[in-house]
Amino acid sequence: MNIGTGNGTGIRWTYAFIDRPAGLLRPAHTFWTAVSDTRVSETRGEHGEFVTLLPGTGDACVKVQGVASGDGGAHLDLAVEDVDAFVGSASALGATVVGAHTGWAVLRSPAGQLFCAVPWHGETVRPAVVDGSRLDQVSIDIPPTAYDTEVAFWERLTAWDSLTGSLPEFHVLRPPAHLPVRILLQRLGTERPAASAHLDLACADIGATRARHERLGATAVSHGTHWTVMRDPAEGTYCLTGRDPETGGLPKPTAADNLA
Repeated sequence: MNIGTGNGTGIRWTYAFIDRPAGLLRPAHTFWTAVSDTRVSETRGEHGEFVTLLPGTGDACVKVQGVASGDGGAHLDLAVEDVDAFVGSASALGATVVGAHTGWAVLRSPAGQLFCAVPWHGETVRPAVVDGSRLDQVSIDIPPTAYDTEVAFWERLTAWDSLTGSLPEFHVLRPPAHLPVRILLQRLGTERPAASAHLDLACADIGATRARHERLGATAVSHGTHWTVMRDPAEGTYCLTGRDPETGGLPKPTAADNLA
């Protein structure tokens, strides 16, 4: 079964959700609006826990949620034309419904990653790149014994281009060009009870973006080959990655790189 397109189940838009402790929503809003050159919408939810980050141009694709327990993390909202049909098909692929609401639903992937199915409201235009970077990827961190099953689940759920990543532990699901958020599936080195997720920004210049984020209150945690792990003022971790903010891909090697 391939549910990524057709019969109202196709994914028409994607939202990256920044999940942070409810008591730290103010610094989360301040930081992420500055990073993304957006403004905060009116609050929603029973406890005012939801906001959308509204860009100056294009359609919104990032939201913030206050969580009652834990450190937060990230999750995806997948906007579709027929939520019930999508939920039914996702369940057939191995997802579990953990919250059924009027018009939308919370689901859990086979490895335990939460995501939401929500109605599509006609969003079509990606926001612009901001100061050489774009929040464009949700990275799902998967225990090694659950990795193959989880990759197969997300491949079939999205029907996006499925690509081998830059390292053996990475697998990329690349959506159609108009969709703003793609998925990186990352195999962890050690076991844990369930998958989790964090956000990645594509940066034309990681050093310049890191310096800007540090001025806004973030701190660097660690460094990898093409990425820097950061912690925002709301105590959430995310990554700056050396990818093209327009395409999401790694930059092509130059002649100098080949000679190095």
